[in-house]
Amino acid sequence: MTFPQIVGQLIEIGCERYHADYSRQEITYYLASGDSLVVPAPHEAYPTSKDFSAAAVEAAVRQSQRNEHSYADFVRKTMAAGCVGYFVQMTGQRAIYFGRNGESHTELFPTANQ
Repeated sequence: MTFPQIVGQLIEIGCERYHADYSRQEITYYLASGDSLVVPAPHEAYPTSKDFSAAAVEAAVRQSQRNEHSYADFVRKTMAAGCVGYFVQMTGQRAIYFGRNGESHTELFPTANQ
């Protein structure tokens, strides 16, 4: 499934946002009702760089948008870029990737009004 398809299905079930936590290898889904669900991450643990590279995160995002790699490849590349996790805000139409020292990179959904 593509990222837009996944987001569409999550919106259909009432999910407002989710947090992929690379450090804990889990994903937390937050519903509009206030409920949440934590599930194991569907990928292996990869080494995380100590240095955060917003440019490398952005490059991995662009590859995903072009369907040029798998989700596991995306995770591996963003972790190599120093990313320790990200939030996807469906209602805000953005994803926020962050590093261990508070660095961040925000990506607007391609369909978001800018």
